[in-house]
Amino acid sequence: MISLKLAISGKGGVGKTTIAAALIKSFAETSRVVYAIDADPDACLAAAIGIPENEAWSIKPVVEMRDKIKQVSGGGAFYTLNPTIDEEIIKDYSYPLGNIRFLRMGDVKKGGSECYCRENTFLSALIYALLLDRNDVVVMDMGAGIEHLSRGTARGVDMMLVVVEPSRNSINTARNVINMARDLGIKKVKVIGNKIRHVSEREFIENSFPPGDVLGFVEFSDVIWENSIKPVPVTAEERLLSGMREVREKILGEAGGAV
Repeated sequence: MISLKLAISGKGGVGKTTIAAALIKSFAETSRVVYAIDADPDACLAAAIGIPENEAWSIKPVVEMRDKIKQVSGGGAFYTLNPTIDEEIIKDYSYPLGNIRFLRMGDVKKGGSECYCRENTFLSALIYALLLDRNDVVVMDMGAGIEHLSRGTARGVDMMLVVVEPSRNSINTARNVINMARDLGIKKVKVIGNKIRHVSEREFIENSFPPGDVLGFVEFSDVIWENSIKPVPVTAEERLLSGMREVREKILGEAGGAV
């Protein structure tokens, strides 16, 4: 068995969280523990993987758990830059859903509020512990765009998957993400094409990246698009999962092992 750490990125609106949720569910079928990390301040991943909305909204983000943060990273004007994150902290801060463990990293920083330096130190240590110290599957749904990469949030992942739709803006953002990810030392960066309606759109994405960089495609679905106002029917979700199973196997092949 191998540990596998994935980060999902892409321009806002391309379906990044939908793809991340389907991939998390696909890996969960392998009976391994899957850590699902919502690193996007919009915090939509919980509902996407099946956590009831009333419970999803009540999940406290890690950055707000100040007592534990102060205990681990130190109080006062000074704090440690490498706090130790043990098994109990990870267990206490995760929401169990079958063999999925969900963590909500934090909210958008409000203007005029105090510095998040200590909280960000704690978050970095938690991500580091999950990304480098565990033997589980970890999937991080990153914030949209490239800002998270400028902060090095995804450093240490085995592979970054960049979700794109057939548009120039999406492709340009993806290229920026790919370049920055490689600057961070992420050696494997692959693309997933989403919202594909026609063969020409598939060809457009394939021709926009070097051969072998595109792992798979997901067809446009009116049913999934309507998920913003009502749940996706089982049949539609199964079609999406089927596509993600193929992507999962390609990821495992790229990683050089199997879960």
